[in-house]
Amino acid sequence: MKIVVPGGTGQVGTVLRRALTAAGHEVVVLSRRPSGPGERAWDGRTLGAWAAEIDGSDVVVNLAGRSVSCRYTPANLKAMMDSRVESARVVGEAIAAAARPPALWLQMSTATIYTHRFDAPNDEATGEIGGSEAGVPGYWSYSVDIATAWEREVEKADTPRTRTVALRSAMVMSPDRGGVFDVLSRLARLGLGGPVAGGAQYVSWIHDHDFVRAVEFLIAREDLTGPVNLAAPAPLPQRGFMRALRSAWGVPAGLPATRWMAGVGAFALRSDTELLLKSRRVVPGRLLGEGFAFEHPEWPEAAGDLVGRARRQRRS
Repeated sequence: MKIVVPGGTGQVGTVLRRALTAAGHEVVVLSRRPSGPGERAWDGRTLGAWAAEIDGSDVVVNLAGRSVSCRYTPANLKAMMDSRVESARVVGEAIAAAARPPALWLQMSTATIYTHRFDAPNDEATGEIGGSEAGVPGYWSYSVDIATAWEREVEKADTPRTRTVALRSAMVMSPDRGGVFDVLSRLARLGLGGPVAGGAQYVSWIHDHDFVRAVEFLIAREDLTGPVNLAAPAPLPQRGFMRALRSAWGVPAGLPATRWMAGVGAFALRSDTELLLKSRRVVPGRLLGEGFAFEHPEWPEAAGDLVGRARRQRRS
């Protein structure tokens, strides 16, 4: 198959491109700064020569969007919104204009679309969309606004010959340098991976191999449309999540952090405390209901596998 991946140069795109190429597919990445074979230039906003790659392709997986690992200043929040909405809109325009449109458009979304909650998990059928929770910083609602606007562009697109799926993805855990697992592992190895603000907030995650397998499952299942949660079936509180990660690295303890300390740490990492403090209790209701079997459903085992791969990469 020919698979086009707009925005495929980040961590998730690297994971997906590597796996799909190894499986024998032709993968074309659309990038604002193309730098190698299989990469084509686009600006993420306007139609151009790149649209010819979509015409005649089999699948489009749109991952484009400014990284959320940044300070949530008004300028950065606007850039996060614009880069997602504009790229989804122009991908839809390219598919609509194609003489031979792809059979499937997988549009990246985020598990952050769901409400901050501790009491029950969010699946696609019964989960609550966030944005109106009491007792959380007001700007958290902007992340939900971004996610809903992102998905709305897919719903608005005039692409009747193309099946569409919104990938409400949790954090994708891979041992690649610079990814979220790498950052959390660094904190754990330094003894800083303890509970944050008590650690009761849930962490949703997915092992990189299961992320790829879920994408392949959705490509093969021609009857599935709409939002699909890409998350392991066992989210867990942050304190347990980091305890398992420390154990995998052989680190006996982690320094706990108050909410104030989390703010200082996020500032130092040029990130935002929402990424640490929002409780994302998300489960893959549709994947499980359709028979998808996770290879890494539980975090302690998944963390052990990822740590082992990270160590092997360091030695190679």
